[in-house]
Amino acid sequence: MLFSRESFIAQVEAKNNWDVIIIGGGATGLGTAVDAASRGYSTLLLEQSDFAKGTSSRSTKLVHGGVRYLAQGDVALVYEALHERGLLLKNAPHLVKDQDFIIPLYSWLSKYKYLIGLKLYDLLAGKSGFKKSTFLSAEKVLKAIPGLKPDGLIGGVSYSDGQFDDARLALNLAQTAVEYGGVLLNYTKVTGLTKANGNINGVSFTDTETNKNYTLNAKVVINATGVFVDEILKMDVPSGRAIVRPSQGAHVVLDASFLKGNSALMIPKTPDGRVLFAVPWHGKVLVGTTDTPLDEHSLEPKPLEEEIEFILTTAGKYLTKEPGRNDVLAAFAGLRPLAAPGKDTNSTKEISRSHKLIISKSGLITITGGKWTTYRRMAMDVVDKAIELGKLAAKKCITQDVKIHGYLAEMGTGDLELYGADAEGILALMKVEPKLSEALNPDFKYVKAEVVWMVRNEMARTIEDVLSRRMRLLFLDARGALLLAPAVASIMAEELVKDERWINEQVESFTTLVRQYLLYPLPMKGDGGEARVKAIA
Repeated sequence: MLFSRESFIAQVEAKNNWDVIIIGGGATGLGTAVDAASRGYSTLLLEQSDFAKGTSSRSTKLVHGGVRYLAQGDVALVYEALHERGLLLKNAPHLVKDQDFIIPLYSWLSKYKYLIGLKLYDLLAGKSGFKKSTFLSAEKVLKAIPGLKPDGLIGGVSYSDGQFDDARLALNLAQTAVEYGGVLLNYTKVTGLTKANGNINGVSFTDTETNKNYTLNAKVVINATGVFVDEILKMDVPSGRAIVRPSQGAHVVLDASFLKGNSALMIPKTPDGRVLFAVPWHGKVLVGTTDTPLDEHSLEPKPLEEEIEFILTTAGKYLTKEPGRNDVLAAFAGLRPLAAPGKDTNSTKEISRSHKLIISKSGLITITGGKWTTYRRMAMDVVDKAIELGKLAAKKCITQDVKIHGYLAEMGTGDLELYGADAEGILALMKVEPKLSEALNPDFKYVKAEVVWMVRNEMARTIEDVLSRRMRLLFLDARGALLLAPAVASIMAEELVKDERWINEQVESFTTLVRQYLLYPLPMKGDGGEARVKAIA
């Protein structure tokens, strides 16, 4: 498999007619590319930025049925999600793992309430490879989560759910689609929809790296752009009403010492009715999330002050080591593309968590809503709809059994574990070029060979692509990511044949981005430089 942007551009220039063109390189678009390509359709995916740049790299990192949806009575949604959770564990064991969660209990009534609810959760899950729920004594709860306050604790309910790396799964889905003959391009912005007799028959787009324009034909065009779906819809019908209402979910990342255990903490009902998770992730603790309705969307949303305050204050009520702003290693937000209600509302509880298919009069197929766990089902539904509409010849979906790129049945415990089967390729690079086994920075585990691999085999084009969505360091330790930026830029420049000006522009742009992930300021130029950054990292 050649996962190369240059190769894909060459294929686009040589081929004008496609079966399927997908707009959007997040979870839904990438899943649709895997589904369409694996059925044998000629498939092209176009992403305006990097794969999973938006919502799909900013989740709570959970593959789950949704305990809170069960509490809301949406049994069908929970059943569907639990089925998909089991498939993900089966098909991507290098990325999805069984994670223990504990709900702390402070009354005997809550014990039976949550235990009964989670037994139903177990029943709906069936034999999916995840452990069953059980009651734990207060002593066992504190042993599993030593950082939890013992005051008033009578015990806890332990249950099992999935945890994963969202951006890494997105990348592996892109690679899987390519293994089935798909063509996927990042940094390609769709600028228009082409029509014949009122029916959409293709797209126009710009390669934003070269500013070259293209127009291609397709039997079906699929709009899978998340919170940006309305922008594509307006290319079709400029006067159409918005169908998406974005909801923001913020997270903060803390040192592992705040939780002091391998179990995740789940607070099922906070004072304002929200759910809060504190989950071990890549050696840190991810705490979130919020559910804040917004009227605007962007590729780089920022957590609101009230969201940060809510997360830190609520976590402080349960953790012996109460987190403050200076403890936050990174703070980030994602926008959920929720299907907008027909009436004006400011409550995200009134907005559907299910996915929806919209068929325009022109034949444009739009998929919106849903969540990471159900990406495969969403993809299957949208391709099945294209077949139902007569746009594609009928072919059976096979993705229930498709092993996702990097698949390894048994994982090791090394620093390259996240790469799955690709770890062998990185090790081979280090063997051929021993200098690539050197650390990018002595304080971090990442080696130079990883950057080379990401450029050559994972279509990384900027240092943000590397440090944010492939290494994940920006989401784990923003200041640490800044320390690695110059070394990463230098290696990438050599691989991509870029000059010193490119390196400087990349580092400067990334420094600006890092500031958005911190709750206290970085030193500016002229007041201490990198030495000060390192001292407080």
